[in-house]
Amino acid sequence: MASSRDRQRKLARAKLDRQMARRAAAARRKRRIRAGVGAGVALLVVAGASAWALGAFDREPQTPEAAGICTWTPQDAAANSNLTDVGLPETTDPPTTGVRPMTITTDQGEPITVELDLANAPCAAASFAHLASRNFFDDSTCHEITDEGAILCGDPSGTGQGGPTYSYYSENVPTAPQLDPSADPTVDPADQPPLYPAGTVVAVGVPQGSNGSQFKIFFEDFTTEFPEYPIIGRVTSGMETVAAIAAIPRVENEAGAQVKPETDVVVQSVTVGEPVESGQAEPAPSTDPSASAPADPASPAADGEATDGTAGQS
Repeated sequence: MASSRDRQRKLARAKLDRQMARRAAAARRKRRIRAGVGAGVALLVVAGASAWALGAFDREPQTPEAAGICTWTPQDAAANSNLTDVGLPETTDPPTTGVRPMTITTDQGEPITVELDLANAPCAAASFAHLASRNFFDDSTCHEITDEGAILCGDPSGTGQGGPTYSYYSENVPTAPQLDPSADPTVDPADQPPLYPAGTVVAVGVPQGSNGSQFKIFFEDFTTEFPEYPIIGRVTSGMETVAAIAAIPRVENEAGAQVKPETDVVVQSVTVGEPVESGQAEPAPSTDPSASAPADPASPAADGEATDGTAGQS
C-alpha cells in the first residue's frame, strides 16, 4: 500500500509542477504583450506629436495652389549634356498683373525690347528674369531663322537641345480659329487676325510644352491649324534688328535643315526689369557697354570736334 501512495504523491507532484510551469509561461507572455503594447503606444505618441508640430492636423491643409502657380520641373543634365545648371527660379508665385520689360542686345543693331506678359504668362516671365539674372543668355546665338517667319534664340549650346536644368508648362497657347467656340462661324478662318502677329515672342520647349530658355520672335505674321507655342510677350522696339537678322542668308545646320544663319547672330546680353503696368515699361538697362547708340555722322563729335565748338586737343 505504501508504494501505491508514493506513486500517487509523485504523480500529483508532477501534475502540480506542470501546472506551475504553464502558469509561469502564461505570465511571461502577458508581460511581453504588455511591453509591446506600451512601446507601440509610445511610438504613436511620438509620431502624433511630430505630426502636430509639422502642421498635419491644421484645419487648412496645403494644396498645390497654396504652394504657388508655377511648377519648376527638374531636368537631368546627365541625360542631356546641353543643359546648364543655374538653379531654380526663386519663386513659384510671381506677379500676375502688368508686364516686365526685357531687353535683348545683339551684335546686329539696336537692342530689341520686349514686354513680358505677366497676366497670361507669369511663370515664363519669372523664368526669363531668373535666367537673365544668372547671365544665362550672354554670348549665346540666335541659331535658327525658321520657315515660320521667326528667329530662334535662347540656347547657349546652339544645338536646339539646350536650356536650363528645369522646365515649366505652357501658359498662353492661342486657340485655332476653327476650334474657338467664340469665333463667328460666318467668318472665314483665313480672314481672322494671325495667331502670332509679327513681333510676337513665344516660348519654345524641347519637347514642345516643356519650356526652358529658348524663344522665338516672329518677324512675319504666322497662323497655323495646330498652334503649340505659348505667347509670352511682344516686341515694343527693335523690329528693325529682328528684320536684319531675318535677312541673313541661311545654311544647313547639323541636322541638314537650311535654317542656320550664315554668320553668327550673337546675343550679347538679356536683361529683365521689374514689373510695371502695361504701356509704362522702360527698357531694362543693358549690361553691355558697346550697346550705346552710334554717334550721328553729322554731329561735330563724329568728326573729332569738341562739342563746345572748340577744336579738339591732341
